[in-house]
Amino acid sequence: MKTINKGLFIAITIISAWGLGLSVLLTLDVARPNSVLLFMGVLCQTFLYTGLFITAHDAMHGTVCPAYPRINNTIGAIAVRLYALFSYRKLLVKHSAHHRTPASAADPDFHDGEHSRFLVWYLRFMKEYLSWGQIVGMAIVFQIMEYVLLVPTINLILFWVFPALLSTLQLFYFGTYLPHRLPEGGYDNPHRARSNAYSTLWSFITCYHFGYHWEHHEYPYLPWWRLPTIRKAGNLPK
Repeated sequence: MKTINKGLFIAITIISAWGLGLSVLLTLDVARPNSVLLFMGVLCQTFLYTGLFITAHDAMHGTVCPAYPRINNTIGAIAVRLYALFSYRKLLVKHSAHHRTPASAADPDFHDGEHSRFLVWYLRFMKEYLSWGQIVGMAIVFQIMEYVLLVPTINLILFWVFPALLSTLQLFYFGTYLPHRLPEGGYDNPHRARSNAYSTLWSFITCYHFGYHWEHHEYPYLPWWRLPTIRKAGNLPK
């Protein structure tokens, strides 16, 4: 399968799996809950939410469908709208700034230069990307699903709200905090980034290989699913 087709296939698969999973979980009868089932449902949906954002992130780098930019950007826009009503264009501007000036005062993903602890940095990160318009929009969607589509409130909280919030923690921790926090001895490369040492499986489970962050900054034109090859080879794959 050609890279163009594979990238598009993976993106559509993630979006479809997210939609199917949400549809099933929102209709799940939780009146007599199975704690293991509920826990697995939340975890799976969190993982798929993270996949939505990673798909949009790859689209920003033109790697979802390289030969057809309009399709590529449409997929990215759909993914971030489904994620939390984000504007794809605004995210693209911020992400481009991150790659130009990583871990600096001009980097929208970075802390304020003083408060580098996880929680404070995370809250600043969320403030940078969330808007009141999004919050109001999500509240309206919540009300429509609750009162028009008659989705139980507990299902909405467990499988729509909670996984989305958990995925922001997952993305921030593995894709921003760990890779870009100041290491002992200072930064040692122009990307001001480092990668985790997880196996390919754990790298995928934790954040779709987003933890192979130096590799991503060094080769931003490669999709997330090719980063393990770079990691193992130490250079561009043939």
